[in-house]
Amino acid sequence: MPASGISAAAIAARLSAIGLLTRVEEHPRHTSVEAEVPESLSADLWREALEVVAAADRFGLVATSLSGRTLWAVVRKEVPATGDVGGPGYQR
Repeated sequence: MPASGISAAAIAARLSAIGLLTRVEEHPRHTSVEAEVPESLSADLWREALEVVAAADRFGLVATSLSGRTLWAVVRKEVPATGDVGGPGYQR
């Protein structure tokens, strides 16, 4: 398993340990983790979940009235070169 998969698995395990249902997916350039966040999650568990995903290369939250709240994290498979680093809106 690539290092990104190990890091993503560790993130998923920590999120699962605080009671979140997680999914891990391999992609060509990264490994992603998604966790469904229930409305009843306490402030302390929110802080812990944010500390967990902060270890990823990118993370965020998608919240909709139809599908609820999904916390996501991405771990890159390769370290980008200095001139190749992109932010949230970065596209090739």
